[in-house]
Amino acid sequence: MPLRELSTELQDVAIKELNEDPQRIPDDLAHIKTWLSKQAYLTARTDEQLLLTFLRGCKYSLERTKEKIDMHYTLKTITPEIYADRDPLRPEIQKVLSVGPMLPLPKTAHPAGPRYNLARNSLVSIHDLDQAAVFKVSAMIQDILLLEDDNLAVAGTTLLHDMSNLSMTHIISTVSPSLVKKIMTCVQHGYPNRIKGAIFFNVTPVFDAIHRVFKPFLTEKVRDRMRICKTPEDLHQVVPKSVLPEELGGEGGKIEDIVAYWKTKVESYRDWFIEDAKYGTNEKNRPGKPKTSESIYGIDGSFRQLAVD
Repeated sequence: MPLRELSTELQDVAIKELNEDPQRIPDDLAHIKTWLSKQAYLTARTDEQLLLTFLRGCKYSLERTKEKIDMHYTLKTITPEIYADRDPLRPEIQKVLSVGPMLPLPKTAHPAGPRYNLARNSLVSIHDLDQAAVFKVSAMIQDILLLEDDNLAVAGTTLLHDMSNLSMTHIISTVSPSLVKKIMTCVQHGYPNRIKGAIFFNVTPVFDAIHRVFKPFLTEKVRDRMRICKTPEDLHQVVPKSVLPEELGGEGGKIEDIVAYWKTKVESYRDWFIEDAKYGTNEKNRPGKPKTSESIYGIDGSFRQLAVD
């Protein structure tokens, strides 16, 4: 299948910011595919469009691309809570898809703008969703974006976190630090993403306490790109209304329609997700020291031990 052509605007960004040379792409793809064929421990997809997304996310550094692909499949192998049993028709996945706590928004601010991803965090508690299933669906959507979304691949992503109605009681009672660290590690290190920013809005008085809990799991780059919007007006100053859904004072469609779109989209990838289970790493065959959940994550427990003022 031929590679998708970028829009003129995105191609400009790819050349200026990602070191993309369209004439060199075939050679770079061939190099990565040859390398993959020689890794006895690694069973990876070789779809050229997907490999191109990894190259772009690593700014065409071949060594960084290899490391990112390795980490991507390593994390998928050692994190079954998020990457096993991904049939979209499973009841726990259907429940999450019907609620839509994580939604890529359909519009970008401009043709070469980043993809905005809306996280409606309080819905996990309100709808009694299984936190692992929420993270699983988020990863499934991320996999689809890697395959389909050129704005994400070239311009990156901006995370929008709606903190309304979120309490520390919910965090302490339902979320384990090990699971939080796993999803944050996967998002920050397992995908070729350029995280352009993380915007928190509708923050409540407990936000500072919640922030202290999650901050250790964030990379320095992401911490530096965090922004707090206390009012709708603050949010509209940093995110165009054309992007935001109507429920957030925007013009970017209704949330219920976006939820329905992503439910149908994920379900349409059912065969892909079932087949994806065969890709990963066999740590017995890895040269040197095997990578395990303990060596990558190294934590367990719950937030119950935290003292919150």
